[in-house]
Amino acid sequence: MDIDPLQPPHEVTRILERARDGEGTAVEALWSTVYQELRRLAEAQLTRERSGHTLQPTALVNEAFLRLVGPTPVTWDNRAHFFGAAARAMRQVLVDYARARGRSKRGEGKVPLSLELEPEHPTGAGSNIDFLALDEALLRLAVMDERMARVVELLFFAGLTVQDTARLLEVSPATVSGDWKIARMWLHRELTSDGPRR
Repeated sequence: MDIDPLQPPHEVTRILERARDGEGTAVEALWSTVYQELRRLAEAQLTRERSGHTLQPTALVNEAFLRLVGPTPVTWDNRAHFFGAAARAMRQVLVDYARARGRSKRGEGKVPLSLELEPEHPTGAGSNIDFLALDEALLRLAVMDERMARVVELLFFAGLTVQDTARLLEVSPATVSGDWKIARMWLHRELTSDGPRR
């Protein structure tokens, strides 16, 4: 997903501004404007889920959007900020879904995690990722290095490019690439070991 958070305001950013100003129809306008992009993001996330997963992209988008526009006011700065929040909401829906299905924390979560450096194709073909195990690992990573966890979230879950992630986090693309490289090695170790290494 090519998102330029610094470009002049476009449709999504204008709608987010209207929502911040309390305009009642802004949430409906936001839904109709972002639905197809959110659905593509949901489909991409679900292809990483293990086989036999029953959550459908439409249900994932609907639940994530409801979490985004819940009882608290909409406060996203721009399109990139919104899609980063959407990726986080989808991640949480998948984690909650995994918990509700009673997936084991150990054993099933130990899958090879092949995170390519290019975020447009972040996993190898046919990869199955246990989102519960990945979420737990990302929470541990965030305690050690919050920016690095944010880089993973934006590249892997939101599908932003290295350049867009760098602009959003106000760091250089080289910093993002370095964080991404270290984070994917750390996550691979965490998710393929006999348990988290602290």
